[in-house]
Amino acid sequence: MRIAIASDHAAFDLKAELGAHITSLGHELIDLGPATASSVDYPDYGYKLAEAVASGVAERGVALCGSGIGISIAVNRNPALRCALVSEPLSAALSRSHNDANAIAMGARLVGPEMAKACLEAFLAGEFLGGRHTGRVDKLSNPTL
Repeated sequence: MRIAIASDHAAFDLKAELGAHITSLGHELIDLGPATASSVDYPDYGYKLAEAVASGVAERGVALCGSGIGISIAVNRNPALRCALVSEPLSAALSRSHNDANAIAMGARLVGPEMAKACLEAFLAGEFLGGRHTGRVDKLSNPTL
């Protein structure tokens, strides 16, 4: 699977750690930056990640900032994205099975590296259940349904 990852400066170290974990799991990594820990604006990187997933360059996305909140809001501005803010594996798994999330967000100041890896693994392993969830997920991108 092709996985895009992006962060702000607060999550730069976690991005590097999760990027290495993604490749160790056998996935292709698309690192959208930043390239250094210098201060950047999280919306810029959230928008890059959303575009990569929406365009099909990446199949799934991982968005990181200090809290995970700001970058998840930026990613979700793109109507093709369903980015779930997660902090433990159950939420990550449910984001896939119930919401067909194509991206997750985490906060580097709130979630440690081992928990972030567990969330990532649950997210990547999850599959959308469809069925009763399909119509609800369709409404996320088209509220007039």
